[in-house]
Amino acid sequence: MGMKNKVTIAVVLSLLLLILGCRADSSQQLKQQSVKPPITVNQMGKKPVIMILIDSLMDKPLQDAIQAGRAPAMQYLLNQGQYFPHVVSSFPTMSVTIDSTLLTGTYADQHHVPGLVWYSDQKKRMILYGNGAKEALKIDQMQVFMDAIYQLNQVHLNKKTKTIHEELADKGKESASINAIVFRGRTEHDLKVPRFITNSNRVPEQLRITGPKWFSYATFAQLDPKNSWNTPPWKKFGMNDEFSAKDTAFLINQKKLPSVTVTYFPENDSSVHKKGPAQLEGIEKADQALQTVLNAYGSWEQAVKNAIWIVMGDSAQSAVYDDRQVATVEIKPLLNPYRIAKLNQSVKKEDQIVISTNERMAYVYAINDNVELSDVVKRLQKEEKLDIIAMKDGKNNIHVTKGKKGKLFSYHPGGKYTDEYGQSWTLSGEKDLVDITINNNRIKYGKYPDVLARLYGAMNSHEGKYVVVTVQPGYELVSESSPTHIGGGAHGSLHEKDSLVPLIISGTNTRPKTLRIVDIKDWIMQLVNG
Repeated sequence: MGMKNKVTIAVVLSLLLLILGCRADSSQQLKQQSVKPPITVNQMGKKPVIMILIDSLMDKPLQDAIQAGRAPAMQYLLNQGQYFPHVVSSFPTMSVTIDSTLLTGTYADQHHVPGLVWYSDQKKRMILYGNGAKEALKIDQMQVFMDAIYQLNQVHLNKKTKTIHEELADKGKESASINAIVFRGRTEHDLKVPRFITNSNRVPEQLRITGPKWFSYATFAQLDPKNSWNTPPWKKFGMNDEFSAKDTAFLINQKKLPSVTVTYFPENDSSVHKKGPAQLEGIEKADQALQTVLNAYGSWEQAVKNAIWIVMGDSAQSAVYDDRQVATVEIKPLLNPYRIAKLNQSVKKEDQIVISTNERMAYVYAINDNVELSDVVKRLQKEEKLDIIAMKDGKNNIHVTKGKKGKLFSYHPGGKYTDEYGQSWTLSGEKDLVDITINNNRIKYGKYPDVLARLYGAMNSHEGKYVVVTVQPGYELVSESSPTHIGGGAHGSLHEKDSLVPLIISGTNTRPKTLRIVDIKDWIMQLVNG
């Protein structure tokens, strides 16, 4: 989750948890949740679906790990089922947005989670779900806590867009979420906050959230009472692969496995960020955790026979150059004449620009009526390392250009051109800016998979006037105190190097309608409902 740095959400959030001392009343949760009889294959006639989401899992290193004998569990599931090396992620390719797409079956224009970092025009403040230690030291820790733990799922995620947990509950079916960052469901869970925090009057004594019936989230809640030992600081407070695997295995062993279980393995993301896309240690660790889950069935053969397995990545990562001066691209100097809001201060009336950086993409907001987006775009074009520069006009047309390019490409939904996913568009200008080709009114995508729909989603994901910027492979955008991954890996952009992830399916001969994360939810619902 490059949180997005996904694990970074976990690390920053976990530090908050240590300070705040928050714990969920998980023992009560287990008592309440054991009333209803478990769903089994025999009772329902349907095999349960177990989805293992491995952060920043990519095809090439996965194949290398299998070849080296370091991923036997994934190799087994692959050999017993189907393998698709290139599934298209969401955009921005940051975990909170991707997870929201996965759970709702929609892009950001409908689920309304624009990225790991964004600016709320309504609240007149930055929204940060946890984006690295440097930023954490400069911002309101209590606000980050509330954004990540409560606001993300209960407020920011569009209530009109149902998650898979909500849809299953509405049909009388149970589901589970284990260490997933996005988890909204129909069952209420209370997070208890210590008095010395509630005395500040900023956090209630009990923070009530909604999730699926079976809910597990690091130090906040464990399904297996024995798993509480796995939540110390050196184990990232439970936001680790081992914790996720043990709580999933607990459901299997207790015969409480619901119709759908979404389990998140976070640790590979951190390894890729530090060591680059070629590293195999994170994949090997994730595979060991997967073995724990498979072994809960007694044998891997029984596991495949009794469940449908989906193992996949969320986003990829591209390598970042190891020279900081070369690799980092700063947006602020390009916008020097404007007054740019500071991270550690409230947005002031005289501020004109807000920059929200998500590793290899950024939102640049014009928060002053006197600032024209077209002028912001012209200034950004001075940087040749900028890959995609996009803005929306008053008629909902999206205009795209690049750094050091005078060309322009424009489009909007509906029209005579149809892409491989059945989406129709009206296009004008230089199509090579988004690397698409057209033959008989059919659109073929190049190095920016599903670019028209994914970019449209981000451009309509939240209120305000803003420009979307991405940077070419090898580079990373930086702003005030944002994290960098020099010599490692990063994501966030529309480029295929950030956007294509592998998918292993075992236990069913079916597959999603298209090889996009946005279509996974509908496919799972079909598996459950028949």
